[in-house]
Amino acid sequence: MEFAAILPDIVARTRQLRRDLHAHPELAFEERRTSAIVAERLRALGIETHTGMAKTGVVGVVRAGTSSRAIGLRADMDALPLMELNDFPHRSQVPGRMHACGHDGHTAMLVGAAEALVHLARQNAFDGTVYLIFQPAEEHEGGGKKMVEEGLFARFPMQYVFGLHNWPGLSAGSIAVIEGPVMAGADRFEIVLRGRGAHAAMPHQGTDTILAGAALIQALHNIRSREIDPLDAAVISVTRFSAGHADNVLPEMAVLGGTVRTFRPEHQDAFEAAMGRILAGLAEAYRVSIEWSYQRGYPPTVNDRGAAALARNAVRQALGDDRLVTGVKPSMGAEDFAYLAREVPGCYVWLGNGPGAGGCLLHSPHYDFNDEIIESGIRYWLALVMETLAKHET
Repeated sequence: MEFAAILPDIVARTRQLRRDLHAHPELAFEERRTSAIVAERLRALGIETHTGMAKTGVVGVVRAGTSSRAIGLRADMDALPLMELNDFPHRSQVPGRMHACGHDGHTAMLVGAAEALVHLARQNAFDGTVYLIFQPAEEHEGGGKKMVEEGLFARFPMQYVFGLHNWPGLSAGSIAVIEGPVMAGADRFEIVLRGRGAHAAMPHQGTDTILAGAALIQALHNIRSREIDPLDAAVISVTRFSAGHADNVLPEMAVLGGTVRTFRPEHQDAFEAAMGRILAGLAEAYRVSIEWSYQRGYPPTVNDRGAAALARNAVRQALGDDRLVTGVKPSMGAEDFAYLAREVPGCYVWLGNGPGAGGCLLHSPHYDFNDEIIESGIRYWLALVMETLAKHET
């Protein structure tokens, strides 16, 4: 590629930006400093820049040639409410906030790719439009959904949309491409059991919400084993159980909560319906009243077959066959890129981050994005543009 001579300088600037963003993390929908820096960098490159979508989102537009074809490249910008325990110079300067998922790296790499794309566009090296989507609030707040609701694809029509996430555990600089489901849908539930309190020595005088809760936990796990095809991936986990304050008192109330992870919408329906049946029967059997809620969270992220093929070809072109990872299993984690991929054919890939600092994984207080993979990420983005918006000979 023609940008090879300028790539080292771009990578160096990207590394500096990444570390600056790491030191100044911002939470969901609060990425004002990050958003301003991104917009400033894009405008300085002469890129048409749109701000304010989903509060802090930024969309850059790079055009070359005359084709009406267009693709979107998406990076997330938000940090996590976590106290960083690293001691390197670029550690978080904001107590209780940390880039523990690598969104600082994702944002910086797309800015770096934007700089190279400007050079390629001047050379008419591709034919079409690239939309650079800097999305807020991926971490549990649904910034991707908000951008879609505010007309992302109506304002910036595209044939494909692509996402990337660093992935500790994969060899540094490799890229895993999965066809079909890649990240699970994530739902949440909360259940409140109410009974009649009693002395622990005289349980017959009350209704035991703890006993009912224990029975409920076992019953809920039967949904996965008896109502979902054993060959399909799904999991339910009760992650909270709160009840009582004294050793000699049976409490009047118990609260349970947890998550359901699935790859198919019909399984979300099945879990919710089964929970309703179980709770109705349990309330009768244990003489308790039950209030509960089931909240649909991020839907499953499903990679389009055609988009995945383009991504695989881009990895081969940018990094070589040995850096393409196939055959890996999907993750039960969730990702709001799903909202984008439901509207437009998309592909979400994992960029190997290596073992990480101390072998830590995402959302660890010791995590740090691996700057050694910046060049691989930029090369992938550029190869994807060249693959998808290739010039046609006339």
